[in-house]
Amino acid sequence: MPYRRSSLMEERLADNRLRILKSARALVAEGGFRQASITAVAARAGLSTGAIYRYFPAKADLFVEVLNSAVDYEVAMLQKIADGKGDVGTRLRAAVRSFVSRAVEGPNLAYAFIAEPADLEVEAARLICRERFGEVFKQLLREGIAANVLPAQSIDVGAACIVGAFTEALVRPITPNAKREASKALIEGIVEFCARAVGAAKAS
Repeated sequence: MPYRRSSLMEERLADNRLRILKSARALVAEGGFRQASITAVAARAGLSTGAIYRYFPAKADLFVEVLNSAVDYEVAMLQKIADGKGDVGTRLRAAVRSFVSRAVEGPNLAYAFIAEPADLEVEAARLICRERFGEVFKQLLREGIAANVLPAQSIDVGAACIVGAFTEALVRPITPNAKREASKALIEGIVEFCARAVGAAKAS
């Protein structure tokens, strides 16, 4: 008879995995990937380092999952704004502002997910994440062009440029040891640049 895990064992395994992910995310938020060593994650989760490797064969696997989990949340937030009320320009600005504001408030986490030097697996995951952000802005661009409130343009290029602009503009401000000042001006500057780039009317 093949071995089957009990429901209690399945719950324990799932709980351990969740603890590992939460611990890794907390450490990344405190000091980036550089602070989230396997030893540190294990200590935070109350597990052995060997236990971590049973769930995540390599540190990059853990970081990719932490990244994807965070991006799931970010995409859901952006999608909610994109599907909300208001004209396209207002929603586009609100979506950019939402992402940028959270990045400024949590610079270590944002730097890890945008620009911190990392393994190739993490770099590849970042590209996919940017594409996911881009899909939300493609939706807004399609709607705006169809309603004649945005000029005709390449939807793929426009969405990629919006995501590229706000992520690149964040790199210096969220870099470790960067001065944390004038965040409102920074945020609104990025928001308005992205809106102008795709031809959105000035905010009223």
